[in-house]
Amino acid sequence: MKRRSFIKKAALTTVGTMGIPYILPSGRLFATTNPPIAEHVVLVLFAGGVRQQESVAQRYLSDSQGLNIQGNPVEGNIMYNMLTGAVPEVKIVYGTDSVGGQPGGLPISPILETPLDQQGILFPEVRFSSGGTGHYTGLSTAVSGNYGLTQGLQNRPPNPTIFEYLRRFGGMKGTDLWFIGNGINNSTPLLNYSAHPNFGSQYGANFFAPNITFGSPGDAFLKGAKIYHPEEELDPMREMRAFLNQSFMQEGKAIPNLNNTEEEQENIKAFIKQTFEKRDNNQIEFPLVTDNGDLETIGYATEVMKHFKPKLTVVNMSASDSCHSSFTDYLRAMHRSDHAVGHLWNTIQQGNGGAGIPGMKNNTVMLVMPEHGRNAEPNAITDQNDWFSFDHDGDLNSRRIFTMMVGPGIDGNLKIGSEANPVGDASDLVPTIAEILGIKNDVMGQGLLHHDAMSLFDRI
Repeated sequence: MKRRSFIKKAALTTVGTMGIPYILPSGRLFATTNPPIAEHVVLVLFAGGVRQQESVAQRYLSDSQGLNIQGNPVEGNIMYNMLTGAVPEVKIVYGTDSVGGQPGGLPISPILETPLDQQGILFPEVRFSSGGTGHYTGLSTAVSGNYGLTQGLQNRPPNPTIFEYLRRFGGMKGTDLWFIGNGINNSTPLLNYSAHPNFGSQYGANFFAPNITFGSPGDAFLKGAKIYHPEEELDPMREMRAFLNQSFMQEGKAIPNLNNTEEEQENIKAFIKQTFEKRDNNQIEFPLVTDNGDLETIGYATEVMKHFKPKLTVVNMSASDSCHSSFTDYLRAMHRSDHAVGHLWNTIQQGNGGAGIPGMKNNTVMLVMPEHGRNAEPNAITDQNDWFSFDHDGDLNSRRIFTMMVGPGIDGNLKIGSEANPVGDASDLVPTIAEILGIKNDVMGQGLLHHDAMSLFDRI
């Protein structure tokens, strides 16, 4: 589809909201610099490092392990909520139970009747064009639109994140924007705002690690909104301080001010209390399978969306990183990540007894992208099936990723680019989200994105 007709079609869905100018807290009139395409965006970082061969190319075990049965390559699609393609017929190791003595013999049933590549647009060959293919560089690039080549671990991105752009130029509040991490290790909690002097914490998103908040640390310190006596219960108070310092990686410094209003703070407290109660009463809308942390994270992400109706929700998954030492576990993690993405989209559109999430159903664009790929050649480690494992050391294959988007105004069943003609860059997500939510011109005008960064709509 040509861009002009695409944008015209997309804009029709929001023209009713564009009739009256509005003034942001900054005093800017008509802050929306392009017609928004939707009111909500969900970005899923299908992270941990995913090879093209086992994802969009659907080669399963033929490329990585050279397996064939009677001359037939062992191939197939294990991501059938996202991608169209026949499933593997042999060597099924990615499921949940054992059938005929073969572990993983029962793959998870598809959630979506129509795979996402038929509902939306798939860019099957996107490039990670700069720097080393490390997880944090990849995640930082996804949320800042710049590779940040001088950035080290446990440092915030040097360039503004999409959260900061949306708060500064889109007038959004803190609880409109959420970064949902699958843990607090390494530098994941540092991605909700940057170290850029013109932006920073006052424009940051709320960071949330469900496995901490609703895991054993949260049970000990947060559940029931406990109040400690300052003289009689110093030890629990010190433990809570250590927990919060670890959670926010502040090493004893003050927790940053995200400019949540008092009303927002009370709303966050209410959300935590309600979610503890829902968890204890088995009322969280988890995916059917929750046998790794990524899947539980997705379940809690849906609770965030139901409660806050965020303008932007970013969700991180990482179980595919098991490919360093177990190719079998990597295949299982990919299959579960696909299950998680299918559950997330189905909850937005069809959850809650078919009603979807009010305000987000038919008004949300979902983007999915791995933070980087994995090497073409294996390392020396073999797993429980004697299959080779793969690292991500920066070879050309580890720079191959895919991007997918689906939602209102986006034509279905489009495939843009190929291995011979790659289209897209890992830095494209920020200008794409900015265009969807109506601040593209402001973001591009800052001159702080990677030089190859471009809205995916401009690549169609």
